[in-house]
Amino acid sequence: MKITVVDGHLAEVTLTGDISVPLLRDLEACLADTRLREVERWVLNMHAVTRIELACAYALLRAVTEYSGTATVHGARRTVLRTLRDAGLDKAAVIGE
Repeated sequence: MKITVVDGHLAEVTLTGDISVPLLRDLEACLADTRLREVERWVLNMHAVTRIELACAYALLRAVTEYSGTATVHGARRTVLRTLRDAGLDKAAVIGE
């Protein structure tokens, strides 16, 4: 997990690999980073995510719903998208290509 603040308005959160329950605390810590509270938009780059467990998708949903700006998911594979939708993330964030 990596956070890159592109400018004062946009932050990119890059997730990679298998996002499973053993990584849940790390994911929550990453999403609680103060830099994410200081920007207007988040881009969740999920091109390299091979799988995400539902508990981790819920952590993403919690972070996005607590965030006051706009969040967009980019590059998620079909199976990852299915899990994100099962968690309801598609109601709180824009799901892009």
